[in-house]
Amino acid sequence: MGWRSEYIWIEFIAGSRKTSNFCWAFILFLGSLGFLLVGISSYLDSNFISLFPSQQINFFPQGIVMSFYGIAGLFISSYLWCTITWNVGSGYDRFDRKEGIVCIFRWGFPGKNRRIFLRFLMKDIQSIRIEVKEGIYARRVLYIESRGLGAIPLNHTDENLTPREIEQRAAELAYFLRVPIEGF
Repeated sequence: MGWRSEYIWIEFIAGSRKTSNFCWAFILFLGSLGFLLVGISSYLDSNFISLFPSQQINFFPQGIVMSFYGIAGLFISSYLWCTITWNVGSGYDRFDRKEGIVCIFRWGFPGKNRRIFLRFLMKDIQSIRIEVKEGIYARRVLYIESRGLGAIPLNHTDENLTPREIEQRAAELAYFLRVPIEGF
């Protein structure tokens, strides 16, 4: 997603509001709620879930463990729902060749540093760097190497780009910014 012209390049970054995050948060919420209900029903000796008669599950130790898993799952689920609600990680990258300015904006967690905004001169950009780590958890990240700020990531680490896509994206950005490409 983005917008490009001869002098301006704007790229929008998707945050936590992704279909997969909604699915994981919902599944985790339902699973942890089930664990908690089974644990509570074993304590109260009543059937909250008709599939598991409370007489089959002893409160000590199975009921306590299931209650613990249910509470832990609810905490993790609420964390996921909060990141989705706040849309953590979303923002934009704006490269303006006419004014010679780069603006990088991201939303973070609530607090003092909720808005992450970097603004620097285009002449401070030394290069575009690609980091590729293959394996079970492949990682392909595009960075801007800048004087004074170091390496600034431009995409999410969980963004599943093929090597060809990240190379093409790096080449287009390096051509627009008129800087070299490092890494790969």
